[in-house]
Amino acid sequence: MIKVNGEMLEIAEGTTVAAFLKEHGYPDKMIAVECNGAIIPRSIWEEAILKDGDTVEVVRFVGGG
Repeated sequence: MIKVNGEMLEIAEGTTVAAFLKEHGYPDKMIAVECNGAIIPRSIWEEAILKDGDTVEVVRFVGGG
């Protein structure tokens, strides 16, 4: 299990950040992903594998003024 934005979720072994985001309906753009306190660069989302016990924060950018 991993913790995403405070919620415990079950994921399949070997799930990448990109696959997780797609599976859970996150948009392709305007988000940032942090795993265990470190920002995961978008350029490695396809290779970065989420592991049991990870704490993930997915942040959506919101414009305004």
